[in-house]
Amino acid sequence: MADEVLTYASSGVDIDAAERALRGVLPSIKATYNDQVVSGVGGFGGLFRASFPGMERPVLVSSIDGVGTKTKVAAMVGKFDGLGADIVNHCINDILCQGARPLFFMDYYGTSRLTADVFEAVVGSAALACKESGVVLLGGETAEMPGVYHDEEVDIVGSIVGVVDMDKKLPKPSVGVGDALVGIASDGLHTNGFSLARRALFEVGGMSVRDLVPGLERTVGEELLRPHRCYFNPLWPIIEEGGVVKAIAHITGGGLYDNLPRVLSNDVAAQIERRSWTPLPIFDLIQKAGNVPDVEMFRTFNMGIGLVVVCDRDHAPALVQLLNQAGEAAAVIGELQRGSCEVNIV
Repeated sequence: MADEVLTYASSGVDIDAAERALRGVLPSIKATYNDQVVSGVGGFGGLFRASFPGMERPVLVSSIDGVGTKTKVAAMVGKFDGLGADIVNHCINDILCQGARPLFFMDYYGTSRLTADVFEAVVGSAALACKESGVVLLGGETAEMPGVYHDEEVDIVGSIVGVVDMDKKLPKPSVGVGDALVGIASDGLHTNGFSLARRALFEVGGMSVRDLVPGLERTVGEELLRPHRCYFNPLWPIIEEGGVVKAIAHITGGGLYDNLPRVLSNDVAAQIERRSWTPLPIFDLIQKAGNVPDVEMFRTFNMGIGLVVVCDRDHAPALVQLLNQAGEAAAVIGELQRGSCEVNIV
């Protein structure tokens, strides 16, 4: 109608609601600030003081990733409060593979219609995860886009910047034949493989997020939404000390097959003994429900190994002990042999 008066709010974007939601999480965000923050949320850009005492040749390391369709499961369960931590921890683990200490994180929250409690749950958990690893949540973007996202849909992306001294960056050139592969347990799917998991469990298997996982007193929804584990705090003291960790691979999309070769030279292959750990029940449930082949499982999911650390064979027992004492479930899962930058799981 010609007489109709249009506003941004009547078109589906409520700026006032976004401002109120942001004010609700500001205390949590500011709790992540340290003395390197010049200015954070509120300006057109966050300012971070680039001063790295003790480093001879500091190099910035960056990464960006998203939570993906784990958000769909969160919507099915009606629980969003782990998704912010998921993306923070994912990004921290990524740059840890270069031996980098995380400095600051920035988030993107996209949705069709902003719901304050969902926004606060996501960003609040991101702030908490940042604080736990000494990372500043320096800024972010909230995008309300009806017509781009479906109703009640959310999209969560994060980027991180860290720093490493050039002489201490990973992987080390000394990675080679005979080195041990130490696997550190995951807490489930983390943030990868959810399109296949949802298809297998809900569409083919006919399950609900409320169904119990066989052998566990936990529901399918609870298992799928277990947070992406962060490995920074237990590993960082070992990396800083030097002399033990030669390389680290974060086992995300592509599984062991695609992620381990990213830290190997062209003349070695990873030989992995699959009986050296027991994948969590959720992986078995997905495989049986969707009749998913073994190779596809290991190429899509982490299969219970969230991180692989490459070290000298003689250092492996002590490294495993240190990680276990720090609360991780770690074990030697294989070794490097002569080969052509490939992964063999036997």
